[in-house]
Amino acid sequence: MASTLQNPTSQATPSSLPVNVVTLKQTSQLEALYTIIRDKNTSRGDFIFYSDRIIRLLVEEGLNHLPIIPKTVTTPTGIEYQGVGFEGKICGVSILRAGEAMEAGLREVCRSVRIGTFGIKECQHMSDHLPGKILIQRDEQTALPKLFYSKLPEDIAKRYVLLLDPMLATGGSAGKAVEVLREAGVAEDRIIFINLISCPEGLRNFCTRFPSCRVITGWVDQGLNEKKYIIPGLGDFGERRYTA
Repeated sequence: MASTLQNPTSQATPSSLPVNVVTLKQTSQLEALYTIIRDKNTSRGDFIFYSDRIIRLLVEEGLNHLPIIPKTVTTPTGIEYQGVGFEGKICGVSILRAGEAMEAGLREVCRSVRIGTFGIKECQHMSDHLPGKILIQRDEQTALPKLFYSKLPEDIAKRYVLLLDPMLATGGSAGKAVEVLREAGVAEDRIIFINLISCPEGLRNFCTRFPSCRVITGWVDQGLNEKKYIIPGLGDFGERRYTA
């Protein structure tokens, strides 16, 4: 059994976090995974492999916060089993480009998610879970997040949304993404924001603006430096993921 860390090196005190923030259980194994992806000398292949392991844990935790309903099935022994099933449909929405790295973890858990090369495709006969994409970048003149592109399912307002972005620094991009989702008709309490690393400043900013959103984060770092980079952080996730 994995041991729980007594004094995580960079984890913020859970009691100081907003009430709608959930962190992964801090174990020695999780600390080891983060140590690998934080190391500037880690190869791209290892960075992808170990970050994918964390992403899978995050997606699984995110699914734990979806509403459930009673469901009865019959086992191969002919006995009825009183279990549960998810209530409603879900949609994974990634904030480009780094958020795309988290789509594989979602596909591994929700088999019906399909992402085409030039667009979004549904798996035939398995359309309960659909992906969406949002491209948000900083406007160089105003320094504010600006929407450049969005592709969302037409019925997204009826779905629970898993919003995917690996890093939460100031919360600007994530906040803009939630605004886009709300404009598309998604209720705030149907949005679960999933990220690998966050910081207290970003969490406070985001949760103050969107108190009904649930945030699932793998690790809460110490804070932001003068350039608004997360420290200790891991650098630019997208650059490390997609470039050699």
